[in-house]
Amino acid sequence: MADALPLRPPPPRLDDACALFLDVDGTLVAFADRPDAVHLLPEVRAAIGRISDRLHGALALVSGRPLAQLDALFAPLRLPAAGLHGHELRSDRNARAAMPADTSQWLHALHQRAAHLHQTWPGVLVEDKGASLALHWRAAPDAGAQILAFAQAQIGALPGYRLQLGDHVVEFVPEGSDKGLAVTALLQHPPFQGRRPVFVGDDLTDEFGFAAANRHGGWSVLVGARADSAATFALPDTHGVHAWLRDNAA
Repeated sequence: MADALPLRPPPPRLDDACALFLDVDGTLVAFADRPDAVHLLPEVRAAIGRISDRLHGALALVSGRPLAQLDALFAPLRLPAAGLHGHELRSDRNARAAMPADTSQWLHALHQRAAHLHQTWPGVLVEDKGASLALHWRAAPDAGAQILAFAQAQIGALPGYRLQLGDHVVEFVPEGSDKGLAVTALLQHPPFQGRRPVFVGDDLTDEFGFAAANRHGGWSVLVGARADSAATFALPDTHGVHAWLRDNAA
């Protein structure tokens, strides 16, 4: 008989000393076959804006998406954010993103080598994010093992990069970039400095954020059910996240 999943309680209400860090895909928006096909509900966007005001701006998006995509998805809100797993960083609503030196000169050749994947498995998506490259197989679930084998075979040719596994995706990301490091970096700057971090996310990439929030005296929220997680609380799905946000925005 399989072990039962650990029962994590639902998260409490945010207090005014918190700083809120939100993953996007699988947390605020449901997954789609293509990253550009997701939809953010207007009432969720409005709730996020009200919570940001309540926390005096200490609310950030922490995502594998580039900042430009986040700004387009959440417009007219312009929020502090960590894009590309922290490779891009914006610590307040108005500051321009600080981005480390780009080491992606090998990505163009990798993109060309990956082009055959879509031809072999229709539905596989090769997503060029500028400083990273993602291989999605949500629309071609039988291709997962082959995509992972391809990624493992290629990573050695990309100095300064590592593989990040996610939900039906594997990504070539710059070393030294993860969501936990992004949270730690944001906590060093206003309006996050001195606040108790709360991280909400669903995927393996969010485990870095959970660990960072816990380590800095805060707490973490897993969206979904996964036994092996550092999260201290849980919500069942994106609908549960939306309800929790609306409650905190009231």
